[in-house]
Amino acid sequence: MKGYFITDSGQVRSVNEDSGGVFSQDNSFLMAMVADGMGGHRAGDVASNQAVTYMKSAWEKRKPIRDENNVESWLQHTVEKMNTAIYELSRQQKTYEGMGTTVVVGVCTDAFITIAHIGDSRAYLLENSQLKQLTNDHSLVNELVQSGQLTAEEARQHPNKNVLTRAAGTEPTVQIDMHTYRWQTGDQLLFCSDGLTNKLTDKELQQALESYTNKETLMNELIHQANARGGEDNITAVLVENTTYKDGDGTC
Repeated sequence: MKGYFITDSGQVRSVNEDSGGVFSQDNSFLMAMVADGMGGHRAGDVASNQAVTYMKSAWEKRKPIRDENNVESWLQHTVEKMNTAIYELSRQQKTYEGMGTTVVVGVCTDAFITIAHIGDSRAYLLENSQLKQLTNDHSLVNELVQSGQLTAEEARQHPNKNVLTRAAGTEPTVQIDMHTYRWQTGDQLLFCSDGLTNKLTDKELQQALESYTNKETLMNELIHQANARGGEDNITAVLVENTTYKDGDGTC
């Protein structure tokens, strides 16, 4: 298994409020994460960095767990504690008041992936040449799409498309979407912030994932394409390949 992480401030914003990473315990067990600090709120970069720092620290203290139920239990508990930590920090300093972040974090083994999700950063799975969105955006516009009041195309152009209905750190507790999926050797898992998905369609994401065998080149190309189309937001992506590598070739 191999992971890649990239982030870019984009063409407009001076501060990158996105954060993320790939954190490995061995070649067949890792955690991947993307967090997007809430735009228009104070200290969004602090919130996203706190989210990633908290999860990374908890991950490094945890022994490898390969049972699906135990992974879900650990991830649920840890994300809840992470949410509380960000909320408490926001109450300690006035400059942090109101900060929050999206979170999409996954524990990956060679047999399954377990994903916890809050907000509108997304998870996609490419399997058998089909790209499937695994997460459901917690946003006002997505609720309008689900109720039939907007089409998917109208949603992409809607002026309130960045209004979230759920975020980490804004309240003492938060509802977390949690799902486990089976995957096979050769499948690819993509996490990304809306700075990418607002610029590239799902079809374009799939074409890129299938076109580039060099995944470092792929990640750079995703950033390039989003920036070429305006890059008004920060852009972050994590890619995990379910691929067997020889000893010594770990995650990066």
